[in-house]
Amino acid sequence: MKAEERRVLIERNAEEVIGNLDEVLALKKPVVYCGYEPSGEIHLGHLVTITKLLDLMKAGFHIKVLLANWHAFLNRKGDWDFINKQVESWKKGCRAAGLKEAEFIVGTSYQRSSDYIDDVMTIAQTATLNRALRSMQMIGRDMEHAKVSQIVYPLMQITDMKHLKVDLVQAGIDQRKIHMLAMEVLGKINYKVPVFVHTPMIPSLQGPGSKMSSSVPESMISIRDKPDDIKKKIAKAYCPEGIAEDNPILAVAKLIVFSRISRLVIKRPEKYGGNLELKSYEELEEKYREKKIHPLDLKNAVAEELCKIIEPIRKEFF
Repeated sequence: MKAEERRVLIERNAEEVIGNLDEVLALKKPVVYCGYEPSGEIHLGHLVTITKLLDLMKAGFHIKVLLANWHAFLNRKGDWDFINKQVESWKKGCRAAGLKEAEFIVGTSYQRSSDYIDDVMTIAQTATLNRALRSMQMIGRDMEHAKVSQIVYPLMQITDMKHLKVDLVQAGIDQRKIHMLAMEVLGKINYKVPVFVHTPMIPSLQGPGSKMSSSVPESMISIRDKPDDIKKKIAKAYCPEGIAEDNPILAVAKLIVFSRISRLVIKRPEKYGGNLELKSYEELEEKYREKKIHPLDLKNAVAEELCKIIEPIRKEFF
């Protein structure tokens, strides 16, 4: 595959790419990692980053999936018994979602080494308390009552980049503040700054103000959901006519559906204009903004395609 074709795959649906991508593309087998706290359901928000990892796999990257069990513990996501059970569930779920060739790494398999702890402590001498707290604003649980563990969290996430020997980091845009801190401090532990590829967040199905989250079941669609559940959730979802901003249904169409299909058919009775075939997300959004597509028709089309995507994953997962 040519470098330009690889670049298109890397940048597709990315909100931003930070760093020198040309240097990474020059490597024979660059390494990318994405980390997940193994807690709660694997939902469409996670499927966005998994989809991007599949793009990167096609672009010739070696994929490392960090199942960050220690991070989940530090972020108050459960006790060790719960988290370790979740690790096995997440391995199975991620593989079912397409990451069969990825290398899965459990955080505590290397994070308790003396070299790793030394690097965390070196960064701890560099980063200020306020800077570490700010970096956790988008991902920390109950940060109004932040614990010391949640300040250690970003320092470990930065140290992971060195010990996993990564050339590129793939994550949701909610990780951006930690990555900006990484750019400042990685040199202190003698490691290069990798390229960062950030993907957008899918808004909550309930409407603006929050992202899709497994802690709010009404806000998300899980890879465990059956077709009827998916259709019911989408039918109730926030989807204002003509409005694309913070619209979860359009976000799902862009980041998940059109990443897997080349055309979307909006099925409508003849009295409402008949079926409408769309060959790109950009065309879909344009017609939706112009109110040429009704929210209910959009929901039905996205639900139908999403069921086709999720059902094979659900069946393999179980």
